[in-house]
Amino acid sequence: MNIHEHQAKALLKKFGAPVPNGISGKSVEEVLEKAKDLKTDKFVLKAQIHAGGRGKAGGVKILDNIEELGKESRKLLGKKLVTHQTGSEGKVVKRLYVEESSNIEKEFYLSCVIDRSSSKIAFISSDQGGMDIEKVASDKPDKIFTTKVNFTDHISEKDCESIIKAFKFDDSIKSNAISLIKSIYSLFIKTDANMVEINPLIITKEKKILCLDAKINFDDNALFRQSEIMELRDLNEEDPTEIEASKHDLSYIKLDGSIGCMVNGAGLAMATMDIIKLYGQEPANFLDVGGGASKEKVSEAFKIILSDKNVKGILVNIFGGIMRCDIIAEGVVTAAKEMNINVPLVVRLSGTNSEEGKKILDSSDLKIISASDLSDAAEKIIKSIE
Repeated sequence: MNIHEHQAKALLKKFGAPVPNGISGKSVEEVLEKAKDLKTDKFVLKAQIHAGGRGKAGGVKILDNIEELGKESRKLLGKKLVTHQTGSEGKVVKRLYVEESSNIEKEFYLSCVIDRSSSKIAFISSDQGGMDIEKVASDKPDKIFTTKVNFTDHISEKDCESIIKAFKFDDSIKSNAISLIKSIYSLFIKTDANMVEINPLIITKEKKILCLDAKINFDDNALFRQSEIMELRDLNEEDPTEIEASKHDLSYIKLDGSIGCMVNGAGLAMATMDIIKLYGQEPANFLDVGGGASKEKVSEAFKIILSDKNVKGILVNIFGGIMRCDIIAEGVVTAAKEMNINVPLVVRLSGTNSEEGKKILDSSDLKIISASDLSDAAEKIIKSIE
């Protein structure tokens, strides 16, 4: 789950990290009223959407007075921002964030992520802040430093010093930098975060450390124990079909292709999408119905897939382990009859009661194409839509 910049900074502040003073609002009037309490010569106005690249898209403005703030806020609120992360459809700005301007002397990069390969927490630090970190890693790999630390209640002084070594801070700033690392680590552990990214982290001309921009996302599977974090969720920033899928405990992500996928198991779903691409087409979605898919769940999955107007065919790929293939087959037949599915439907069943499942499909009098294996399924669904 992602949150907005102003929410991320509020969390950082709660855990003791230094951030600029700022306010947020969902209307121009609210923004202007709250901005009166900011003590600054210039206002920094930022569109709040769940996407990077806002500055290049016109979503960040530095303004000299409250009158300019009002004028630019009216232009920005309700505007559709198109960035490299939103895609061509863009995102509509529905809230704004205003903060006090900062006198920047130097920019740095700092992030904290889960490193699954080592089961540790990885801190990435660089003195090349304010830039696309992937480009820095490609063009100047020697400028990227990674420090992996064990999961514990508290991070050690030694690890903190290793993380900030890339910044080459003066002794007068080091203690504050170490405090910042401890704050980020504590936030990361206690909120079940997947990533905390500060880009840029800055040193001001007054020799103060500030988190000038912040992105935080959280482990969806841990949200049941993070009620305060759940309250930060902004459904306006999420795809409506993904929201609907979550209500039925379906893992769904919309993609840009034309072949809808219904699969049980994340790994099998990835393999299914890969083989669709291998055969020259693009998947329309990632959809994992889980190991215990019921008839009702299968029906809801079909509804969600077919709500995408780009879908020209559906590939169902089920391995019967926990779930029996005959139960899945009954669900597919029931849903196909009820919904009058009018696009080609290919079903591949393997595992527990797969033969029984295939008999149910073959005797349904529906135009369901049965496949023997994954390659056969991919070939058949692609031929059926061409």
